[in-house]
Amino acid sequence: MRAVLQHEFGGPEVLAIEDVPVPKPIPTEVQVRVHAAGVNPVDTKSRAGRGVSRVLGEPPFCLGWDVSGVVTAVAPGVTRFKVGEEVFGMPWFPRQAGAYAEYVTAPSRHFARKPAVLSHEEAAALPLAALTAWQVIVDTIQIQEGDDLLIHGAAGGVGHLAIQVAKARGANVIGTARSEQADQLAALGLDRLVDYREERFEELLGDLDAVIDFVGSYGESSLPVLRPGGMLVSVPSGVSQDLLDAARAARRRATGFLVEPDPVGLAGLCHLIEAGHLRVHVDRVFDLDQVAEAHRLAEAGHSGGKIVIRVV
Repeated sequence: MRAVLQHEFGGPEVLAIEDVPVPKPIPTEVQVRVHAAGVNPVDTKSRAGRGVSRVLGEPPFCLGWDVSGVVTAVAPGVTRFKVGEEVFGMPWFPRQAGAYAEYVTAPSRHFARKPAVLSHEEAAALPLAALTAWQVIVDTIQIQEGDDLLIHGAAGGVGHLAIQVAKARGANVIGTARSEQADQLAALGLDRLVDYREERFEELLGDLDAVIDFVGSYGESSLPVLRPGGMLVSVPSGVSQDLLDAARAARRRATGFLVEPDPVGLAGLCHLIEAGHLRVHVDRVFDLDQVAEAHRLAEAGHSGGKIVIRVV
């Protein structure tokens, strides 16, 4: 099969398509013919030797965790899927999944049935970003109806999904973004936009129940806008000991976060999708042999949505 491998850390140019053996599923696993794979910031960071490269180890390896495709083989112990069913998921994260390839194998519970309303490209854009939003909002913050939530990076690949998950839970959602994105984000349910270029959220907001920092640079400045006992979740950069100490001194809570495979979360997301409460914006779709170009666009930070690789 064709797969994207890298033999060293570096820029997008280290990504190369090679022929490798098709993986075979072991008991409790399924083999999936990949139709599309999502590109996430962790992919580009890991390619360069950051991200989860410490988990992956030294190259060679195959990147990618977002998968949408069709089940092509079912090993003993699998009762959830049959050959021919369309599935999507985020297998193995943060271990190697190898989504930039024609086939992947993983435990069946790392996947869910692909909602019929989604194309493979749309489904491949969802798992890592949408599970991040779900696990932060539903499991970590445990948002409740009527809670006030601030999302930094509301227009980003995870942020625009987090708005929708939070609104589906009944939260009042404020987001930092650019004013020209106001209509787009309002259509997703955002209640109030703060233009980070012209306004200081610290001067406008207060007594919030929770803050999610998808940017990674608003940790300490977000603590004063939380109510006592409110929670700050910092996603891309984690939480330093200094920030934990500052939160504790201010009687607030702070935590980092890393997404993990989650069949319950996938089921919850499928319910939202099928009910019309969650949609994803795919900005660009690249063919497999354009993977380096996809990484360049992702690193440029100018994409208006998710970037996807079409495998077949």
